[in-house]
Amino acid sequence: MSSNQNSPDFFDKPENINKILKVFYAICVLLVVTDFIVHRHIYHDWEKVPAFYAVYGFAGCVILVLIAKAMRKVLMREEDYYDQ
Repeated sequence: MSSNQNSPDFFDKPENINKILKVFYAICVLLVVTDFIVHRHIYHDWEKVPAFYAVYGFAGCVILVLIAKAMRKVLMREEDYYDQ
């Protein structure tokens, strides 16, 4: 048991969240910049597009979220589904 139960957690402080987001944004920028520096073995023409993998990954995540939202409408049950 911790001695300070009333003290806010690390993720409860907005300034810590802002610091974490800045680090994540910096990492994203560095990864896109390394895309121009690191030599890639290209198999398809569309892989030559700058930041292709960043855009491809972002689009894939957006599509997954949209599919999950559609699946929720099909799979969702009422709150008392098992209590009936």
